[in-house]
Amino acid sequence: MKECTGVGEMSEMGRLVLLGAPLGNPADASARFREVLATADVVAAEDTRRLTRLARDLDVTVPGRIVSYFEGNEERRTPELVEVLAAGYTIALVTDGGMPSVSDPGYRLVRAAIDAGFPVTAAPGPSAVTTALALSGLPCDRFCFEGFLPRTPAGRRSRLRALATEERTLVLFEAPHRIAGALADLAAAFGPDRPAALCRELTKTYEEVVRRPLGELAEWAAAGEPRGEITLVVAGAPPVPAARPDDDTLRAAVAEREAAGLSRRDAITEVATAYGLRRREVYTIVHT
Repeated sequence: MKECTGVGEMSEMGRLVLLGAPLGNPADASARFREVLATADVVAAEDTRRLTRLARDLDVTVPGRIVSYFEGNEERRTPELVEVLAAGYTIALVTDGGMPSVSDPGYRLVRAAIDAGFPVTAAPGPSAVTTALALSGLPCDRFCFEGFLPRTPAGRRSRLRALATEERTLVLFEAPHRIAGALADLAAAFGPDRPAALCRELTKTYEEVVRRPLGELAEWAAAGEPRGEITLVVAGAPPVPAARPDDDTLRAAVAEREAAGLSRRDAITEVATAYGLRRREVYTIVHT
C-alpha cells in the first residue's frame, strides 16, 4: 500500500492532520495551518460556523468537505471518518481553539485512526494550557494538566482533596458559571494563601490575567462572574519536609560517610543538607 504523497492529495492511504487553531486571535494561525486548511479533502470541525468565520478572517478558501465533529456526535462520526481515511483522503481536524484532543474533541478519532493503521500528524499551534502556564508567573518546569474539574460540587471537592499535596503546578479549565464555586473549593482544599492565576479570554481583545492567592481570587470571582474561556493555574503544594531523624541516626549517618572517606567536616555538611538541618545542629550532636 503506497504511503500518502501529501496533504490534500488522494492516495491509497489517507492521513489525519490535527490543526492547532488560534485561541482567539486569527493572526496566531501558522502558515502550515492555512496550507492544510486549504488542501485537506475533508475538514472535521468542532463548530463549522466558527471554522467558516476563521477561514474568512484568514482569507483561506476551504475546498474540502466540511463536517461537524463535536462531543455530541463524535462517537457516531468517528467510524465514518475512518472510512474516509480508508478511501485515501486527508482529513484535517480542528477545534474551536487550541490542539484537538486536549479537553476537546479529537482523542476518539486519533485513537481510531492509529488503531486502523493510518498516519496521524499535526500542524502544531496555540495551546491554552501552555499559554496560561507561561503567563501565570508560577513555576513552569514541572506541571500537570487536570482539564475540567467534575461538575458536581461533591465530585469537585473529592478531586481537589486528592490533588491538595500535588507539588507540580496545576493547570485547569473551568466554565464561567462554575469558576466562583471552584475557586472557593480550591481555597478550602489547598489553603487561601496558595498562589494562583486566572487567565481569561487568552489572545482576545479582553484578555485578562488575575494573579492572586486562591482566597482572594475566590472573593474576586464571587463579586462578579468572570466571562469567557477560563484557564486556571495554581501553584503546587510546598514539599513536605523529611522527618527529623533521632540523634543516634544522625551520628551513624556521619560515621558512615567518614568511613567512606569523607572528612568529618564534609560528612557533617552532607548529613545536614540531606535532612534539611543546620550544620551547627549536626555538629553539636556528633560532638556530644
